[in-house]
Amino acid sequence: MNPSMQVLKYQMLIQWSDQDQCFLVAFPDFPGSKWRTHGNTYQEAVENGIEALESLTIAYAATHEPLPQPAIIESSIAA
Repeated sequence: MNPSMQVLKYQMLIQWSDQDQCFLVAFPDFPGSKWRTHGNTYQEAVENGIEALESLTIAYAATHEPLPQPAIIESSIAA
């Protein structure tokens, strides 16, 4: 994994598709097509999603576009 990826806080949505018979991956914070990649297993979808996010950030850098602001859902794991 690219070291700069560790600081990115983007949501990755993974959803099973009966129609496609695979897990679909989306990044809600990025405009454009909803589904960016997929995987036959959940783990494969996660791995492909990380690669897709890396590709998105590289593409934004190459065109000097600012990355979208990550949407942060307020939550706490402390009880």
